[in-house]
Amino acid sequence: MDSDRIKGKAKDLMGQGKEGVGKVTHDSDLQAEGKGDQAEGNVQEKFGKAKDTIRNVVDDIKR
Repeated sequence: MDSDRIKGKAKDLMGQGKEGVGKVTHDSDLQAEGKGDQAEGNVQEKFGKAKDTIRNVVDDIKR
């Protein structure tokens, strides 16, 4: 598993936490920051998945 997938998932989870705390405390800035972190994490996670797919294709070609 690519490290970008792990880091992306961590950012997504951290963003969910920030968004949740923002909702509880009525802090719209924190909610927005959390949503941004989630979006960034999702992109990074998808990038990691793409790298894994490419790596697998290259490994299959080598066989």
